[in-house]
Amino acid sequence: MIDYIKGKLASLNPAEAVVETAGGVGYSLQISLATFSKLEGKSEVKLLVHETIREDAWTLYGFIDESEREVFRQLIGVSGVGASTARMILSALSAEELSVVISTSDIKRLKSVKGVGAKTAERIIVDLRDKIKAPDTTLIIQSPATSEAFDEALAALTMLGFTAAQSRKVLKKLFDEDPTLKVETAIRKALPLM
Repeated sequence: MIDYIKGKLASLNPAEAVVETAGGVGYSLQISLATFSKLEGKSEVKLLVHETIREDAWTLYGFIDESEREVFRQLIGVSGVGASTARMILSALSAEELSVVISTSDIKRLKSVKGVGAKTAERIIVDLRDKIKAPDTTLIIQSPATSEAFDEALAALTMLGFTAAQSRKVLKKLFDEDPTLKVETAIRKALPLM
């Protein structure tokens, strides 16, 4: 089992990071928006890994820290929550925000994530209430965005399975309201509107 991959960050987008190791092998890792925002601007990285091996695919998921990987593993342990849904949840909510949502039984906020219905949200809260504790503070991310932020957010939403037209419409509205949105923030705000 692969625990982590360390090397040169060969490419990065909001849904995937490719890390080239010393042996010249590039590993494609599926990532959340939280990990994406922490990798921006870095050339050398170390990503913790969770791997899923199925008959038709071998997929690596990368995490910037142990707390996010642990929450991901707890999410996929809930009946009805697969790796894609867990990554979508961690893209819409940081690990800290998810802790607050679970500890306060905020089903409405959890249901706002694509692919999470009322029953799944309830199951997540019931199953993880005793396993995930709420933090004392929540993560606040603010930084000015460039015109690239819109394009990166659009690319990420299409990679997550939304149509380009629908994504463009929602993002245009968000960027019209706040042109300084950062990519991660724009995507988090867009997910409930899709």
